[in-house]
Amino acid sequence: MTDPIKILVVDDEAELRGLLRRYLSDQGCQVRAEPGAATVPALLARERFDVLVLDLMMPGEDGLSLCRRLRHEGENIPILMLTARGDPVDRVVGLEMGADDYLVKPFHPRELLARIQALVRRQQVLGAHIGPTQDTVLHFGPYTLYLEGHRLERNGEVVPLTSGEFRLLRTLALHPRRPLGRDRLIELADGRDHVVTDRAIDSQIMRLRKLIETEPSAPRFIQTVWGLGYVFVPDGEGRPG
Repeated sequence: MTDPIKILVVDDEAELRGLLRRYLSDQGCQVRAEPGAATVPALLARERFDVLVLDLMMPGEDGLSLCRRLRHEGENIPILMLTARGDPVDRVVGLEMGADDYLVKPFHPRELLARIQALVRRQQVLGAHIGPTQDTVLHFGPYTLYLEGHRLERNGEVVPLTSGEFRLLRTLALHPRRPLGRDRLIELADGRDHVVTDRAIDSQIMRLRKLIETEPSAPRFIQTVWGLGYVFVPDGEGRPG
């Protein structure tokens, strides 16, 4: 018997919180719903949740700010952002702040559940809770990438990554010196049916470069292949054209 998915829902709309609590509970999930961001860090420190469903627009600290803060503090829980905005730019901003997926309001609760289940499956496949002694590791520069442990370290210090950023880095690192187009990166990292835009991939690449490159504008490890996509160079040498 598998454990129920434990979900933390954060949304200032009482009606929506109630609807999601009832629907997701009826589907066998454990749900806690909060009206705002203030209580979230303490809850995550005290309890284990499998997914955080986070509204973008809320009074006080909004979802983008909270998402950015959690990622900065090293929290790697999968985050699904709810937004009333349908503009692709707003969705990309959410991914840039560290969200793993997004859903535009209004939405069907069944679609939300399907996306939550997909996030949990990916997290399980990545083996986020497997210790480093059981792990397969890759080394590049001062970095150690734990493939099953969902962790990147620089000289023993953890580098905080979202699950989406980790999947992308893992995919690149498993195909060293092989140029990969954006569509192929999406397929390898997230699956053939996952909908991610080229711009979202580019945004994640930019964030990864800020995290691991000494000079993000002149990257050593994640290099651009103009007209195609990106290539991972573990020794940091060469400049593909």
